[in-house]
Amino acid sequence: MTGKNRSFAPVAEWKDITLALNNELPMMPGDLSSDGPVKDPTFNRFFDVDKGDRVTMTRIEMNTHDGTHIDAPLHFIKGGQTIDNMPLDTTVGVTRIIGIKDGESIKVAELEPYDIQPGERIIFKTKNSPHVYDKRREPGNYIYITTETARYLADRKVRMIGIDYLTIGDNKQPQNMKETHDVLLGAEVYVIEGLNLDGVAPGDYELVCLPLKLEKGDACPCRALLRPL
Repeated sequence: MTGKNRSFAPVAEWKDITLALNNELPMMPGDLSSDGPVKDPTFNRFFDVDKGDRVTMTRIEMNTHDGTHIDAPLHFIKGGQTIDNMPLDTTVGVTRIIGIKDGESIKVAELEPYDIQPGERIIFKTKNSPHVYDKRREPGNYIYITTETARYLADRKVRMIGIDYLTIGDNKQPQNMKETHDVLLGAEVYVIEGLNLDGVAPGDYELVCLPLKLEKGDACPCRALLRPL
């Protein structure tokens, strides 16, 4: 068959579920830094062809956990794997989006009927999408993962989880924040945080999501794309 006569089945369009990087980027409330406040990200266009410069260039200053990003085990685990050593298929391939109805947290009882299998990539869509990203700070209550659920997912040996908020833990419960990360990252389950699932229905998708190759990184911003299977 020649190229002219070749026909292909229509392919579903990709949907970008990444938060845009800009000076209004949503930030998680609170201070997780031990040596002072976490700085807001800044994006400074210091050369601009629209203003008469020969080139356009932008300087970026941000935390590795700002915006849509992937947590590597090193984020909480001493000697843990770094983001540049993450197996590439961790966040590339068939992914299941599970819709969460619970209005408080992601609990084991709601997940048990889904029969989650070892090696699965799982993303949770909650009522967080999209309202938690509407304000610069303080989204109010948001849906988080309980410590029990983190253990359940680790025991199920999933390879990756994602969530539609800037963190998997409850910012108002420091113990939960630590334990959810300790359990999942300690089991080398990589975590995508800051996904915007507005308009995305639960189901099976193809996911393409890769971080920048930050040497010895504890996390790194990423671009996350989905298309239905």
